[in-house]
Amino acid sequence: MASSKMGVEQRFVAALLGRSVEDELQYTEDLIGNNFSNYSAWHNRSMLLSEILKKKEQESYSQDTISKEYEFVLNALYTDPDDQSGWFYHHWLLDQTSKAKAPLLVSSWPVPGSELVVSGNVSLGDHPLSSFSKVTVALERFPVVLYFNQTVEGVNSSTVAIQCTFVQNEDVTWKPFSPQNSWASKVWVGYLDLSGVDHHSSAPHTVEVKLGHHKGIMSSNGLQLSVPFDLSFRVSVKPLETQSSKDEKLVWEEDKFYACEMPIPCLCYDGISVGNKYEPTTSDWQIGTIAEEISQIRNLLAISDSKIGKITLARLLMAHDVMSSPYATKTVHAEEVLGLYSELMKLDPSHSQYYKDERSLVLLQQLLSSGGTLLKHCFYYGGITSSSTHGPICLRLNNQSISRMGAFDKLLWVQMLDLSDNELHSIEGLEAMQLLHCLNLGRNKLRSFTALDPLRCLKSLKVLNISHNEIGLHSIDTTRYLCSASPLSHNGEVIWHGDDFTPEDADVTNYWEASMVFKSLELTQLDIVGNAVANEKFQSFLLKILPKLQFLDGQNLHRI
Repeated sequence: MASSKMGVEQRFVAALLGRSVEDELQYTEDLIGNNFSNYSAWHNRSMLLSEILKKKEQESYSQDTISKEYEFVLNALYTDPDDQSGWFYHHWLLDQTSKAKAPLLVSSWPVPGSELVVSGNVSLGDHPLSSFSKVTVALERFPVVLYFNQTVEGVNSSTVAIQCTFVQNEDVTWKPFSPQNSWASKVWVGYLDLSGVDHHSSAPHTVEVKLGHHKGIMSSNGLQLSVPFDLSFRVSVKPLETQSSKDEKLVWEEDKFYACEMPIPCLCYDGISVGNKYEPTTSDWQIGTIAEEISQIRNLLAISDSKIGKITLARLLMAHDVMSSPYATKTVHAEEVLGLYSELMKLDPSHSQYYKDERSLVLLQQLLSSGGTLLKHCFYYGGITSSSTHGPICLRLNNQSISRMGAFDKLLWVQMLDLSDNELHSIEGLEAMQLLHCLNLGRNKLRSFTALDPLRCLKSLKVLNISHNEIGLHSIDTTRYLCSASPLSHNGEVIWHGDDFTPEDADVTNYWEASMVFKSLELTQLDIVGNAVANEKFQSFLLKILPKLQFLDGQNLHRI
C-alpha cells in the first residue's frame, strides 16, 4: 500500500514538472542501476509500463517491451538472487505474460451431450446418486452452472439464451457466486423449474444453452467472451418415491466404501471444447516466453538455493501448464511443482501455510485432471442396508493433506464428497458445487462457522459431517483472513439481516454465525461432535433451527 501511494505521488510530481512517462521510465532504470534493491523504483516502473502498454494497445509492441523487461530484471536476479525487489517485478511480468486475452468458458454443468435422470429430494436409501447420470435436486431449483477462466460480468437472460419446452428464457435469473458479493464472478448459476414437467412420462426434454452470441459477457478489463458456446443436454424427471429408508443414516467408515468400476463419462471439463470451436486465449509468444523464463530460473537455481526463486519456478511451471491446456486436462509439471512446495515448507517454515495452500491447489489439479486419475477416488457407498443395487457414488479426497480447496471447475458434478482427515481451514469456492448432497468435513482445521459460509448456497445438502474440527476453540474468528491466498483479501464477510427468519425460541444471540449457515439448509443428518462448541445447549439450538434433522452425532432423534 505504501509503495503504491509513493508511486502515485512520484507520478504526480513528475506531471507537475512536465516530465513524460517515458522520462520517468528512464529515471526508474537509472535508480535501479544504482541500487537493485530499490523496491519503490521497481514498483513505479511496473505502474509506468502498465500505463504505456494500455495506451499503445499493440500486441507486437507489448511483446517486445515485456521481452526486454525480462532481460532487464534477470540481471538483477543473477546479481543478488536473495533480494526480493527484482523478484516482485518478475512476478508482475509473469502476470502480464500469462493472463488470458479474453474470458473463456472452461466448464459447465450439465455437461454438453449428457442425458440426466432427475429425482426430487428422496432419501439416501433410494440410491438416487448411484450413477453419474442420476441427480437429486429440488425440482424447482435445477441448476445450470457456468464456470469461466476469469471473473466476468453481464451474465443474464439477454446474453444467455435457454431453449426448452418447460421454462421461458426470461424466467431464468442468473446469480454470481462471488466471495465479495459483487456482480462479477467466475461462477454463475441459473435455476430451471422442473416441477411442471410430466413426472409420469419417461420422455427426455432437450435443453439448449447458448451464450456469447450477443455482446455483454465481459471480463474486468472489458474484453468480451472469446467465442460463442452452444451447450445441449437432455433431462427426464423421475416420479417422487416414498421414502422407504427414512431412518437410515450415512456412516463415513472405511469399510462402507468399495471401488467404483463404472466407466467415467465426460463429467464437466472435456465437453466444453468438444462441439465448440476452440480459440486459444494465449499466444505462442506467451507460451514461448514462459518456457524461456523456466529455463532461465532453472539455471539460476543451479547456482543459488533461492526460496523466492523456487516459488517463481513453481508459478512459471503451472502457468505453462494452464496456457498449454486451458481446460486443465494436462498437468505435465505437477510432480515437480509439488516437490518444490514440499521443499519450501522445510526451507521456510514461517510461511508453511501459504506453501501448503498452493501445494493443495496443484495436487487437486493433478488428482482430477483426467478420468483415469479421477476413477481412483470414486467409490460406491455400501452402507445402505435397504438397497439391493449399487449405493451412491462418492468422490473420496480424504487423507490427502489438503489445506485449501480448488479445481472446482472439475467438481461441478459431485453429489457426495469426502474431504475428511485433511487440513482444511476454509471451504471457499465450494458454493459452485450445486449438486452436493452429502459432505464430510470431519477432522480438519475449520475454526469457526464463518469458515462454513459457502454452505449457505448449497440448497441440496442433506448430510453434513463437521465433527472434530476447531469450531468454538478460538475466541477470535480469523477465518476472513485465512480463507484466501492473499493476506490483504477480505472475503467471507457475513452480513446480518435482523428480519431473516429464525425460530423465535432459538438462541441466535449466542450462535448467530451458526444460525447464518444452518437456517437456510434442510439437513437431515449432522455430525458436530469433537468441536468445542458442541455442548448440550448448542445441540438444543440445532434442533430448533434444523426442523428436518433426523440424526445428530449419530443419534436417531426420532427414537429419543
